[in-house]
Amino acid sequence: MSDIIQLLPDAVANQIAAGEVVQRPSSAVKELMENAIDAGADRIKLIIRDAGKSFIQVIDNGCGMSVTDARLCFERHATSKIRKAEDLFAIRTMGFRGEAMASIAAIAQVELKTRRAEDELGTVIQIEGSQVVDQQPEALPEGTSICVKNLFYNVPARRNFLKSNAVEMRHIIDEFQRSALAHPEIFFSLHSDGQEVFHLPAGTLKQRIIHIFGNNYNQKLVPVEEDTTILSVHGFVGKPEYAKKTRGEQFFFVNKRFVKDPYLHHAVMNAYDGILAADTYPLYVLFIEIDPAKIDINVHPTKTEIKYEDEKAIYAILRSAVKRSLGRYNIAPSLDFEQETSFSNFITSKPLEEIQAPTISFNPNFNPFHTEDDASRSSGVSRSSQYSSSFEHKSGIPQNWDTLYKITEQESTEQLHLRPEEKEDDGLWSPAVRQRQFFQIHNRYIVSQIHSGFILIDQQAAHERILFEHYLEQLDQHKGTSQQSLFPVTIDLNAADFALMSDLLPDLQTLGFQLRPFGKTTYIIDGIPADLGNVNETTVIEQLLEDVKNSKSDLKISKRENLAKSLARSAAIKAGTELDNDEMAELIDRLFACQSPNLSISGKPTLVTFTLQELLEKFDKI
Repeated sequence: MSDIIQLLPDAVANQIAAGEVVQRPSSAVKELMENAIDAGADRIKLIIRDAGKSFIQVIDNGCGMSVTDARLCFERHATSKIRKAEDLFAIRTMGFRGEAMASIAAIAQVELKTRRAEDELGTVIQIEGSQVVDQQPEALPEGTSICVKNLFYNVPARRNFLKSNAVEMRHIIDEFQRSALAHPEIFFSLHSDGQEVFHLPAGTLKQRIIHIFGNNYNQKLVPVEEDTTILSVHGFVGKPEYAKKTRGEQFFFVNKRFVKDPYLHHAVMNAYDGILAADTYPLYVLFIEIDPAKIDINVHPTKTEIKYEDEKAIYAILRSAVKRSLGRYNIAPSLDFEQETSFSNFITSKPLEEIQAPTISFNPNFNPFHTEDDASRSSGVSRSSQYSSSFEHKSGIPQNWDTLYKITEQESTEQLHLRPEEKEDDGLWSPAVRQRQFFQIHNRYIVSQIHSGFILIDQQAAHERILFEHYLEQLDQHKGTSQQSLFPVTIDLNAADFALMSDLLPDLQTLGFQLRPFGKTTYIIDGIPADLGNVNETTVIEQLLEDVKNSKSDLKISKRENLAKSLARSAAIKAGTELDNDEMAELIDRLFACQSPNLSISGKPTLVTFTLQELLEKFDKI
């Protein structure tokens, strides 16, 4: 039998590697910008067309490459960043794996133009699918320009799975912002389809944050500075009153490399404990400087995950640094025992002989079941009426509390009228029932009697299901109605959320939102869906964006369903809302008219059925 194991051709191996390194246009943007930063550039320009699907170009004024380096940079595992294995534990550059350029060249048409300062002529190389098509010397400015055209042109399956231009552009903006925040000393600009989206001059970190997110962020920032023998932390966190319902303004950089770390995020959120509104996320841009030998960044090809030698110490230092900064700027409450007013000022000194020990008196004859009318115990009055008379007017007991246990004459004689074909039902509640009486438990659950027992309905989950199907119908039939706002409201978004809003705008308008762009990153809200009621327009929009960004699926139908779910959560009655009998009746009628009345939009039950047999069994066991 002949040998069957063979080495893969370079082109095939590069396409396989590209599956991890280049997942979408933003992945290519990230790799190209990191190379420009490593080249020592102080001016980097990013040009995008068609959300990166047809054209990506990064131009820098870095050190450039020689003819040999320009050709070699497209080979697998070719890098200038490391020489030996030990270098992995002393990495200060953004890239080091030597896979990015080879991966990009395997799935796109690439043109590289580069020249070093000491060279008279530069080099132009054109590559398609890992194959060099042309190489020529040319007079070029100092630095490097890399143009990536028709990404995934030879991998149609991957190209078909790319999302809309707005979604892909949002990912590109995310990568651009991360690079720009990590290096405020470098000039960055971003052009998309002929329009300049960002123009970021070199400056300080605070200036860079303000240039990216807006001038109003100047009053929102609290500086953080902490130096220890283990690491140093610096950057800015946002004041809690400016926290948003949406994520996207949380950035961690370890040795200037952007990382995603839920553990460190938890440390920051812990520092805000007690001063942050529920389900809101503060801004933070934090830089951690640590000895490269104490971390491992060679965890994933995207290099956004890091392993730490002592993550518990990092957690404690980070939490302490943020908490101290919030306290220092009077954001968080703190105790100062050195102030003139101390706890000792509240203690009054008395001579020992004047101090009396506290005493407690009690009535040994007290009987909580004793009534003021003793004759009732011997007059033949029933126990139920006796308890009623004794608790109804007794001093110190809330009025009408016992109505929870009363059975009125109307309820005891109430008749349920069903259609003949529903006489023998399966135990489910039927909308044909008349003369219905409902009860609300803790302003959260609704109790309704059925033929075989009773059902317990979660009022919030039920209303969310009703509204979810209602909004889906509006999206399908384009019949949402609007309620004009008395005063238009403006909402400021970051560039990524603004791009996402542009993608969602047709569906939002179908639901009844009246929105119009105003400037680069601002929308004006002129109206909201009529059935939303009295809600905060900005909060609703932020929650919609958050839910769409965190959606597990990117399918078109799932995006619309997620939009309907988010709006249903915002508009539904909440637990703790008191409902009268008519409101409960309407809620139940609408619930059982839904296609899936038994399931909430989160997949949990909206109602639970209790049969008489189950009740009998429970009481028999007592």
